Amino acid sequence: MRAAAATQVHSAGPPAEYVISVRNVGKYFPIKKGVLQRVAGYVKAVDGVTFDVRRGETVGLVGESGCGKSTLGRCIAGLLPPTSGGVYFGLDAAEHRRLDALLAVDRAGRTAEQRRELADLDRRHRIDAMDRRHYAGYRRNCQVVFQSNFSSLNPRHLAKDIVGRPLKIHHEASGGELLSQVIGLLESVGLGREHLFRYPHQFSGGQRQRIAVARALALRPEFVVLDEPTSALDVSVQAQILNMLHELQRDLGLTYLFISHDLDVVRHMADRIVVMYVGQVCEIGTAAELFGDPQHPYTEALLDANPSLEEKGGPVIRLAGAVPDPANPPQGCRFHTRCPVAFERCGWDVDDAVRWLEQRPDLFPALQGVKRSSPFAAELAFDDAEKAAEAAAELRSPEAPEGLRGALLELQVDDEKVRLCFAPVDEVRLGAVHQEHATACLRHATTGAAVGQAEGGSQDG
Repeated sequence: MRAAAATQVHSAGPPAEYVISVRNVGKYFPIKKGVLQRVAGYVKAVDGVTFDVRRGETVGLVGESGCGKSTLGRCIAGLLPPTSGGVYFGLDAAEHRRLDALLAVDRAGRTAEQRRELADLDRRHRIDAMDRRHYAGYRRNCQVVFQSNFSSLNPRHLAKDIVGRPLKIHHEASGGELLSQVIGLLESVGLGREHLFRYPHQFSGGQRQRIAVARALALRPEFVVLDEPTSALDVSVQAQILNMLHELQRDLGLTYLFISHDLDVVRHMADRIVVMYVGQVCEIGTAAELFGDPQHPYTEALLDANPSLEEKGGPVIRLAGAVPDPANPPQGCRFHTRCPVAFERCGWDVDDAVRWLEQRPDLFPALQGVKRSSPFAAELAFDDAEKAAEAAAELRSPEAPEGLRGALLELQVDDEKVRLCFAPVDEVRLGAVHQEHATACLRHATTGAAVGQAEGGSQDG
């Protein structure tokens, strides 16, 4: 068939080992205020994410709602341009090593030869910098199955037109051959000829998702981004779709990025798992490692929150408090504001002190202002000296978090003002636990160095 022949042309040569390599990817959305809509800040939906997706495997991307996993999936699929960092497609092992070596060199310190070499890698592999020929190969070899199977299908098109459209756009088939290929695609996902002339509203939710999968597979892609593909389906239908995806991966040699908040589904599907929290990766490892021996308190809390998983023994972690604002994420470890085992080096700052004082309804209203000299130092102004002294005593009290008290370098009362200073910390990066397993928890990682973190940005080269 012409579709198969075209795929062979685009994938000529030995298949690349790394289908997708995400390097320090960030995606910021501007916050605009005022009549002139000036930018007042940024929502850091994705902030410095690095990992790889190897050929033939399924990588699960998990986290709470709002952690940035769907935004990251759209950046990887080329639907959103990253603000920083880069997404690389089709690197072989040698190119992968060379890319990391080049990005590890500070941008200002790169030689002219290194800049040329990086620009050549970008032109051939980075999706937002590829030349036209390489981008055409990427575009057909990366497809997406969206969460909402109703809104992702055109309600005015028949099933045959929805599934056949990629083949028509890429001039793969027409006429009777096109119809024959569409029937074959529908049959591969458990539908058939009788479904050709139906509109999306005439299908059940599971059938619509099968049509979305058939459309994604029309061009025989190497890589498919599955964004919550079963979250809106009944449990029995979920199992059917997941088993179908497993069979298609086995038969067609597909590579998946599987985005979900359902740990049961991820455990069933994924070879490796990336756990995200407030825009960053907090742990990455094989499915067996993350479910059997989690090394980050947030991963443990996610597992403890799932009643269907077996009891792991030991204390159960229950999360308290709200997810931090991605427009103003915590310093250091972003999870420390909710972590039950946080200690003084986790990144306590002025905002943590203010949040603790908020719990005193008799004291917090007396706080008139916060004058920051840095995220870790500030002067708090109160109504009177008595309230200022009470606030200082509250921050020193045994009821305050032990890590917060331990991180305080200075706490002085001067009439109605309280001066405080915390120990400054750097952002916590992924550190190796052992091979194939890394965590951003200071209590568990054996090294403070980032694992595979690339310092280069999206604009490099």
